[in-house]
Amino acid sequence: MAMSERSGLPGGSDSSRRSEVPSESVAGESAGGGTGAVVDPSAGVSLRTATWAWFLISLQTFGGPAGQIAVMQRALVDDRRWIGQRRFLHALNYCMLLPGPEAQQLAIYVGWLLNGTAGGLIAGILFVLPGAIAILGLSAVYVAFGATTIVAALFAGIGPAVLAIVAQAVTRVSKRALTGRIQIAIAVAAFIALAVFALPFPIVIAVAGLVGWLTGRHHVTARAETSDDGPAPVIADDAIHTASPSWRRAAIVLGVGVLAWVIPMGIVVATTGTGSVFTQQGTFFTWTALITFGGAYAVLAYIAQQAVDVYGWVTPGEMVRGLGLAETTPGPLIMVVQFVAFLGAYRDPGGLDPWVAATIGALLTTWVTFVPSFVFIFLGAPFIEKLRNNRHLTSALNGVTAAVVGVIANLALYFALHTLFRDTTVVTAGPLHLAVPHLDTLRPLAVVITVIAFVLIYPLKQSVLRTLGVCAVLGLLAAAAGLPLY
Repeated sequence: MAMSERSGLPGGSDSSRRSEVPSESVAGESAGGGTGAVVDPSAGVSLRTATWAWFLISLQTFGGPAGQIAVMQRALVDDRRWIGQRRFLHALNYCMLLPGPEAQQLAIYVGWLLNGTAGGLIAGILFVLPGAIAILGLSAVYVAFGATTIVAALFAGIGPAVLAIVAQAVTRVSKRALTGRIQIAIAVAAFIALAVFALPFPIVIAVAGLVGWLTGRHHVTARAETSDDGPAPVIADDAIHTASPSWRRAAIVLGVGVLAWVIPMGIVVATTGTGSVFTQQGTFFTWTALITFGGAYAVLAYIAQQAVDVYGWVTPGEMVRGLGLAETTPGPLIMVVQFVAFLGAYRDPGGLDPWVAATIGALLTTWVTFVPSFVFIFLGAPFIEKLRNNRHLTSALNGVTAAVVGVIANLALYFALHTLFRDTTVVTAGPLHLAVPHLDTLRPLAVVITVIAFVLIYPLKQSVLRTLGVCAVLGLLAAAAGLPLY
């Protein structure tokens, strides 16, 4: 594998092509609209310019982690060129190894690289904020009015659009990450392991990292360059912010993170008691935030079982509706926990007004779910950056990157099965664990809107937001015409 002596990453360094970069670059043209700001490579990206960019990105984070990563790829790497492809994938590799929402963690990481701790905080908060507001409002609407035809029609249109967006993410990431036979083999093996044998995600990622390390160790001179089309990044690698790792800094970060959890939880326990719904939700969703390896889908079955059967916060049908809300609003898919907490606290408010209790439960759950992500990044990123020159670590992370393609492809398959068919059956035979759709439950409307969404995304190259808007309108028109939505 051809490595840069400076960066330890495949294909040489970004700064080696610095002469190709103009002295000024317009930081615009993202799918969400340009910023109109001019970036001086010697000065880096200003916090104000970056904040506006993160705000625009936050409005486009539909489609689960695959779509969210694709949005950041397009806005930060392809269009603005603020960060190089290899640096972006290096950050993504680390985030994939962590529990919690990897797309939000990637936003924190890149925000930290560009603008330090303030940049990481702004990027991470903005990534979550639109979805948190949307889910909070939709949860209130659901409690007040229940399921309505309009809401069902919107879901019927947006669901197929999400499928097309995730499929686009598979093609985008695979073109850049799968540059050799070994990476392709790892991606295919990861997809089969997850989709056909339902192996635990941590095992798949661990094996991929091991294979990447072994192949990188024995084939260091092999050509395996990560594609990085276009000019060099505006901000060269050696101009990007990094903080020197130290145990003192790590202790400070960990201490602040613990306090950020202890203070609100301590107030809740002191004012409502250890048996209140707020204490139960804060404790339970803190635990799930620490075990969500592999993204939201890896832990949703556990959350559903506990929320429905153990705590009784929601019914099985409401859990599905909450997932639909999370899939069709911006932000991490794990935001479904806010919907669960809202309903649970509304139905068991203690001595509070139900609406006040529901709001407190939702906000507390959101807080304890995402605080660990900031701690993981601020704690570990400096050490990961220090090890960018380590060829063995880079080889292992390259294996993880290849496996990520298989993971995203498995998500696309999951979306397809549950979007295009009403019912599926899990076939088990020995190690085989395969979901098979019932062909007689095919949803004609979903198929039609899916085809239209793919045409908008691929041949017509329309933006994510425009595709979602068109498909939502199609769902409303179908409902107005009296067509079956599901």
